[in-house]
Amino acid sequence: MTLTRTVTNPERERGYSPLENYAAIGEGRSVALVNMDGAIDWWCAPTMDRSPLFDRLLDAEHGGHFVLTPRGPYRAERRYRHNSNVLETTFITENGSARVTESINSNTAGRLPWCELARRVDGVEGEVEFDIQFVPGTQVQTVSPWLQTTTLGEVYNIGPLMVMVRHSDDVHVTEASDRALTACLTAREGVRSMVALLAAEGEPLAVPSIDKIDERIDVSDFAWRDWAEKLDYDGDYKQCVLRSALALKFLLYSPSGAIAAAATTSLPEGIGGEKNYDYRYAWVRDACLVIKAFVHAGALEECKAAFSWLTATIHRHGPNMRACYTLEGALVPAERYPELEGYMGSRPVRVGNNAKDQLQTSMYGDMLATASLFIEAGHVIDIATARLLGDLANQCADRWQQKDCGIWELPETHHYTHSKMACWLALDHAVRLADDGHIEPTWKARWQRERDRIAEWVEANCWSPARQAYVFYPGTEKLDAAMCLTHRFGTGVNPERMALTYRAIREELGSGALLHRYSGAEQEEGAFLACSFWMVEALGATGECEEAHKLMQGVTEVSNNNLGLMHEMIDPGSGRALGNFPQGLSHLALICAANVLSGGKSESTDQDPA
Repeated sequence: MTLTRTVTNPERERGYSPLENYAAIGEGRSVALVNMDGAIDWWCAPTMDRSPLFDRLLDAEHGGHFVLTPRGPYRAERRYRHNSNVLETTFITENGSARVTESINSNTAGRLPWCELARRVDGVEGEVEFDIQFVPGTQVQTVSPWLQTTTLGEVYNIGPLMVMVRHSDDVHVTEASDRALTACLTAREGVRSMVALLAAEGEPLAVPSIDKIDERIDVSDFAWRDWAEKLDYDGDYKQCVLRSALALKFLLYSPSGAIAAAATTSLPEGIGGEKNYDYRYAWVRDACLVIKAFVHAGALEECKAAFSWLTATIHRHGPNMRACYTLEGALVPAERYPELEGYMGSRPVRVGNNAKDQLQTSMYGDMLATASLFIEAGHVIDIATARLLGDLANQCADRWQQKDCGIWELPETHHYTHSKMACWLALDHAVRLADDGHIEPTWKARWQRERDRIAEWVEANCWSPARQAYVFYPGTEKLDAAMCLTHRFGTGVNPERMALTYRAIREELGSGALLHRYSGAEQEEGAFLACSFWMVEALGATGECEEAHKLMQGVTEVSNNNLGLMHEMIDPGSGRALGNFPQGLSHLALICAANVLSGGKSESTDQDPA
């Protein structure tokens, strides 16, 4: 079934549109967000971590944008083409209807050497008048766009970025200045028109014909469908899994194999709040979990590319892992705060991420568990990677006793229960990898002893008889939804305590089918979508299959209102989307939950940390 979204006369509040009104287009390098009203309000070109060419998403009054919208009242009906990331929106007015097909194009051989954002307009019935406006961003008044006349057409220079607006002959340009281009178009039944942007940074700009650009929309569509239809996932919730896999492909940065956490920065976790972060980087945690999701979906090439990038990047910056890296594998810059209004006044706007310097010991569990899964999927690790895994296991054995910032990257350091259990998982996988001959066994006995010490520590310090649950960290009665991931530690010794913990989490952190991240989070942010899918996965993995399916149905109904694309969070009261978008963690969690509900293997072990 093809998902659709319909909005009549999409409205903006203070110049901002609801986040759930945006869909994404991309090509494995950059991602643009297209509103239901025909405005592209976010696009970082040529790559998703560059300064934005269009940034009205974060500054309604001054931000750059690229508008193709009907005149007068209209209804917009939107869908993705089947098993594709090519977007189609039909605009219906009192005088007719027209279909707009949008794509950031690729070729049969893969990515183009330039960025090519194409917008095809097909008249379906009667006539529809469109207004067109191109306003380049100024990168917070640090560059001054200027128009250069060439023999091939006029080119906008925005700092090192060159952008050309290309269009069919029936597009009438009414103004072309340094600051904006305005035009109009009348779509007529049976007539096809085109508007496109070509962009390149610090290099010559190729100028293909408008017919070639139009043709590549369908070439790109074929490439998306060919990729999606070759995935070998055939379990439950197949269409949800395919759409989530396609969303994750937006975030896999094809030049390097890195996986961005999301394609945007500073979209708020709570409207008007300060929890607005830059997610256009590759987190070790998220990359490991995306690799797991790609394995379940049958995308082995992407799994290999991502794991190779991850191990090479950690090697490059050793000896200790960083929480996140740039998409090219460099160190993430410290945060700076450009003077933008922020979405709906939510400030600060951030570029960079200070989580880069945090200690997050749960990453050891992510890395070692991912290595095991990578091998089980049919890959062979090289000697350098084997040595890296041994080094990480030794680091884990040394560092598990330290306080850290936890999976949620909080400013307060504690002995977070989830972090300790993840360290247990790391050392357990290290022992098994050594047993199977994949890594050097010299330190195996040490890893076993430290693993057992962690188990004893967790049992002695992290269980609350009063709450009948494993708590957020010792000394508190707060709960943590990340404990839904603890099903990976097995249920052979004490499944009752895990089941009681899940029950307590649902009672305290739940809001319908949704879950908040931890106790008190509901006061400043929405419900975190990945947590709900983690709970589905945990219930399914521990034998509560009927309840898991029921919860899965509830979560997908709440989260599936925008063509299967998911943000980081949802406001349980209003249903509005919150946080950066498309959010990799939400999509990978759906895939992993669906895999478990389909009888797929989970990352459990035969032992329990307790």
